[in-house]
Amino acid sequence: MVRNLLALGQVTCALAMAAQPRATVSTPTAAAASPAIAGPVFTKPLSTPDSVPMEGQLRAVELMQSGALFRYTPGVLSETSLAEEAICQYSGFKYCVGFNSCGSALFIALKCLGVEAGDKVLANAFSFTAVPSAVHHASATPVYVESTDGFVMDHEDLERKITPETRYLMLTHMRGKVADINKIYEIAEKHDLEVVEDCAHALGIQWEGQQLGRRARVACFSTQSAKMINSGEGGFLCTDDEEIAAKAICYAGCYEGLVAQHVVAPSREVFDAVKKETPNYSLRMSDLTACCVRPQLDNLEERISKYNDRYDAIVSQLASAAAHFHIPPIDERVRPVCDSLQINLRGMDSAQIDAFLDNSKRRGVPVGLFGSKDNARNFRNWRYSPIATDIPFTESLIAAAIDVRLPLSFEDAEIAQIGDVLLAALDDTMGAGRSTGSN
Repeated sequence: MVRNLLALGQVTCALAMAAQPRATVSTPTAAAASPAIAGPVFTKPLSTPDSVPMEGQLRAVELMQSGALFRYTPGVLSETSLAEEAICQYSGFKYCVGFNSCGSALFIALKCLGVEAGDKVLANAFSFTAVPSAVHHASATPVYVESTDGFVMDHEDLERKITPETRYLMLTHMRGKVADINKIYEIAEKHDLEVVEDCAHALGIQWEGQQLGRRARVACFSTQSAKMINSGEGGFLCTDDEEIAAKAICYAGCYEGLVAQHVVAPSREVFDAVKKETPNYSLRMSDLTACCVRPQLDNLEERISKYNDRYDAIVSQLASAAAHFHIPPIDERVRPVCDSLQINLRGMDSAQIDAFLDNSKRRGVPVGLFGSKDNARNFRNWRYSPIATDIPFTESLIAAAIDVRLPLSFEDAEIAQIGDVLLAALDDTMGAGRSTGSN
């Protein structure tokens, strides 16, 4: 006992000392390397992920010491099963299945709904490559729907894209931006569409007081490192449908009688009815991944509140530059989770947009342009499926839309400094006074 306590104390000290990940390459930021820059600069990487609470770190060490990393280790209460239960309790879904990624969960969601080779799946034109990749993985073909300037699916274009053969809709809430859910489901019900909601960015976001995704047949959430729950990689498929849950458990990699080790599971009768006709794709979440989840759910509401307060502050800070920085308003029916900032650059030609990007980077805030040539959110880079030719608004949108992460580990003053840098970069690009609306 004493030996175990000493070992645990040593592990705790070691974990506390290893607060920051080790970089493979040490590269100074442009701002740090150019002390002659006048005005605000920033020196921290925007890619900084949220840390895992100490409880999760210690549980990970315990698992590694025991070797019980497999979610179906005999005689061990699975961390993945406990995480699935916790996600159900938080979100309100009846069933939840852990996967190795949200992309895998989306793929399996389509399989569970019966998507077959050659089927067409309506999907957001403004999205991340993992979404059309999940459609491609299911041997189906994505049909892209236009975005609005609020970064959400255009419900009018959605209805235009529906044909008598259309049966499926993959609705993505990119960067946590929420379409008019009532309109979307009115259209889905009118045309008898099966809906999967890609809630990768949406854990904690509420529509009319309810977790986003609750109206879908299936909703999928991400725990990749840039999301509200950071487990490095991971995802959860959530549903209220018992048969879908049973199939998802089988697809993920449950076999024989291992469903008995799930804390939240469909009836054994339903599971046994599908298990021998459902392939095992071995897409399970590992218990080492899952041990990061529950401690972050425990303080999720507190973190959401902090994110949203800081987002409101930086939006207010940038309001003086509204002629060039268009930040879409948030629908009053949405309780958002604002862990990043998206801005439509207005009144700039392509050369000025490039100059703004260069000036931001030079000052230490390398913002991302959604439409850049190598950005995985640019639909022109999704060449594994037919490239859309009928989404001109989305193409113009991403050519002038930028993305700024707002890591929780930053101090409030550092978030304000990011705002200062963006305003200074605007003045660098468009002339002094543009950031204050005085020119």
